[in-house]
Amino acid sequence: MTEPGAGAGQAGAWRAEVVERRRSVGPWRFPAREVSARRDGPRIETAVGSVTCVDDSGRIRWTHRCVGRPNAVHLSGDRALVTTDSLEYTPWGMLGPALLLDLADGRLVAELRGARGAARGGGRFLLGLEGYDLFDTWEYDRDGDRTDAWRSYGHYVVGTGVRVVEADRNLPTKGRVVRLLPGGVVRPGPSLSDPQPPEPLVLRDGTILVLDGARLRSVDRDLRSRTLVEIEGELGLVAAPSGARVLRSLRRSGEQVTVMVGEPLPDDPTRFTIHTWTIVLRPVGR
Repeated sequence: MTEPGAGAGQAGAWRAEVVERRRSVGPWRFPAREVSARRDGPRIETAVGSVTCVDDSGRIRWTHRCVGRPNAVHLSGDRALVTTDSLEYTPWGMLGPALLLDLADGRLVAELRGARGAARGGGRFLLGLEGYDLFDTWEYDRDGDRTDAWRSYGHYVVGTGVRVVEADRNLPTKGRVVRLLPGGVVRPGPSLSDPQPPEPLVLRDGTILVLDGARLRSVDRDLRSRTLVEIEGELGLVAAPSGARVLRSLRRSGEQVTVMVGEPLPDDPTRFTIHTWTIVLRPVGR
């Protein structure tokens, strides 16, 4: 995730107001994941078993065959990083290889291992993995050589440096919002209560919005944190990180943020009681 290039963020620069609360029952609608990317004309498209580069006219420039199902594409310089899911269960679960490709011709530069990635400048990428005693993020250059490493993993926010909304899947969690510094240094920020927070949102001033259990929090570029909304009352227990089966999502459209929490029905785990909050965000002073 890339943050906007605006001025410095401040933890108190935003205020929030809940304007609508709804409750429904049905299947959980997972947010659509973008498994393609575009920059400077050519577009990288994916399908099971392939990564394809298409120009503006629709002409295929190259296709790289792969053994998995691509789940994310990141572009930096003259390189593409494609993370994949395996089509069969492996010792690493459903983790497939991470492919570092040359954008000019689709050549495989390096096959790496990681579940979540992010682009940096100059053909560099972050790649992270959690599980089996791993809770790590690595930086790779355009040749696939490792240039730095950190003991941290989660959702990456890249802009003026790198911040991570950590996700360790442990109860109680030791996760934080942190900043990655050169030389493997992890600067700790505010502690989290949720071991698996959903993907955060990034506002135009670089402030991160984090759904942390029963709280919507803002975290600025200096890692100063503030609670914007407390999800309380009869829904507080649902929103708390009481188990992995409780699903959460955080979406934004203009000044509106939608928070969704799904609690599986006891007699049908494929259906959920879905609690939805619509929240209006405004800069302080408006």
